[in-house]
Amino acid sequence: MYLSEKAKGIKASTTLAIDSKFKAMKAEGIDVVGFGAGEPDFDTPDYIKKAAIAAIENGQTKYTPAAGTMELRKAVAEKFLRENGLSYEPSQIIISNGAKHSLVNAFMAILNPGDEVIVPAPFWVSYTEMVKLADGVPVVVTATEEDNFKISVEALEKALTDKTRAVILNSPSNPTGMVYTEDELKAIADFIVAHDLYVISDEIYEHLIYEGKHISIASFGEEIKARTIIINGVSKTYAMTGWRIGFAAAPQEIAKVMANVQSHASSNPNSIAQAATVAALSGGREEIETMRKAFCERRNYMVERINSINGVSCKKPQGAFYVLMNISALKGKTLAGKLIESSDDFAEVFLNEAKVAVVPCSGFGADDFVRWSYAVSMDTIKEGLDRLEAFLQKNGF
Repeated sequence: MYLSEKAKGIKASTTLAIDSKFKAMKAEGIDVVGFGAGEPDFDTPDYIKKAAIAAIENGQTKYTPAAGTMELRKAVAEKFLRENGLSYEPSQIIISNGAKHSLVNAFMAILNPGDEVIVPAPFWVSYTEMVKLADGVPVVVTATEEDNFKISVEALEKALTDKTRAVILNSPSNPTGMVYTEDELKAIADFIVAHDLYVISDEIYEHLIYEGKHISIASFGEEIKARTIIINGVSKTYAMTGWRIGFAAAPQEIAKVMANVQSHASSNPNSIAQAATVAALSGGREEIETMRKAFCERRNYMVERINSINGVSCKKPQGAFYVLMNISALKGKTLAGKLIESSDDFAEVFLNEAKVAVVPCSGFGADDFVRWSYAVSMDTIKEGLDRLEAFLQKNGF
């Protein structure tokens, strides 16, 4: 069968694969607990749901402009000014079918065949594959656990070539949960400007921070703002993952190209979800703060508990809702009759034997780790970590 070589080279999402297997086991009645979720376990706030219902009743069920309704683009521009101190015209805002779609649009807009994009690892699993889809070349640069999983300017300099076009920045990070400080961001911004690169700044977890504060890299002046494409959305902040609304803010010429790409790929995002997002961005913050406090409590418990279990360890994340568990001490060991040579091996045997689903980080550029999500109930967290401890003790740890 004749297939696209580029498409064949795209890897499946490991996060979706593990979640699919977990759900299949659960549907079979198996007593399995899962930590692969990349979405809040909270419900979408009622005032957002009511806005969607009103939109349906008012007939807001037709096509909208491909880049989104003017009402929503204005609301997003107002959000950037209010929360990030950044001034954008509505024409610089593109509303997409989730932040993932915004990222694809961005890479399609700025990359030509062979252009390189520096991707700090550990990275969100889709970044490298999106770059490939846009005919770019991902250049992975590893940030170590000792460096709190944050990339340095020195490491960026070493990866720089005459083909480098952009750097990906994700703060707070998926999968590490780490947050870049103001000084760290300023240094990266200076690097971007000095080498006339673009930065794709994925800020989807900006409101889920437990220590420190979120700063957008575009806020360090007009020179860096002119080279920044900000990616954001409502999925994590407002528990709206299924609504599929993301947005990007970009320099005018880039925004125009992104909108053109989207106009042919998907047309407009869902009109009803767009109306609901206007309400989300214009509403109060009580529900967000309630969710953030719950995540913080769960994070604290999970980190303390993992670090009390022999054979594994973790750093304390500052944001998002993930913990990276270091399994390097388990590699080369045999667990339940299986030699552990990779994070995939550990995740497989842990799921099969202990009935706990975690995400192997081989696809995140961090094969010594697995990812736990704490966007699940405290009872689920306690059960999963009890099973981890029992599983490792049973195997000699």
